[in-house]
Amino acid sequence: PTRRSSDLLERVDSRYSLILLASKRAHELDAGASPMLEESEYKSVKNVGRALEEVVAGKLRIKSEGQEG
Repeated sequence: PTRRSSDLLERVDSRYSLILLASKRAHELDAGASPMLEESEYKSVKNVGRALEEVVAGKLRIKSEGQEG
């Protein structure tokens, strides 16, 4: 199945926030951060795609104000 923007926007409230989140996470992955999914679960080889897959899987979220962690 392909990622649709509607699948992504169910997890993040705006396209702008989604782009910022995916970009930041892709940079973290480029720098050697541990993946949030098993290697076999990723369909994309590029880190931006992997970041978006983490969003769809519910592993990557934007912290709300006052939320710790």
